Amino acid sequence: MPGLFVTFEGGEGTGKSTQIERLAAFARSRGLDAIVTREPGGTPIGEAVRTLLLDLEHRPSPETEVFLLEAARSELVATVIRPALAAGSVVLCDRFDDSTLAYQGGGRGLDHATLAAFNRFATGGLKPDLTFLMDLEPGQGLKRRAGSGDANRLDREPEPFHRRVRQRFLELAAAEPGRFVVLDASRPPAELEVRIRDAFETRAGAANPKAERRI
Repeated sequence: MPGLFVTFEGGEGTGKSTQIERLAAFARSRGLDAIVTREPGGTPIGEAVRTLLLDLEHRPSPETEVFLLEAARSELVATVIRPALAAGSVVLCDRFDDSTLAYQGGGRGLDHATLAAFNRFATGGLKPDLTFLMDLEPGQGLKRRAGSGDANRLDREPEPFHRRVRQRFLELAAAEPGRFVVLDASRPPAELEVRIRDAFETRAGAANPKAERRI
């Protein structure tokens, strides 16, 4: 039985990490083998890339960011995601290739077609079955991050950068309504959890993609 590949996307401070752990617990309570991973990260190589990219003391060029991200992504897909899906597991990933299109494309201004080609090469064409986009006004998300005491290099980008990232995420969702579920991340976490569960159960049991909806 093939597995299910679910990703969580969104800007800084949108609550992705909280919701992905809650969905993993829910899936396991239904007897599913749920694996949680993240980008960049999820493997020793990926975690090393993550440390380097988020370090406040380094500022790589946009092109360098992309090549590091794609290297980490290729390793994650080959060693974690594809084997888990082949075994019938549910893979829940905190960020995937949409983040490159939003951050390095929308935020940094790199060419969309070039980034999409890099993504296809790194993933071998693998795409998520379902993507939750946690949508939040950037100023609100950055305030949440500032209050967490865990700021990283991306948190320090100016607010216009984060607005461009948000806009690109919304454009990606509009272009693939069968894959994306757009969530208002300003809503209470418990409310979001229920709505994510509902969408997950629908997709897990459906033979055909479900149209995008804002919930």
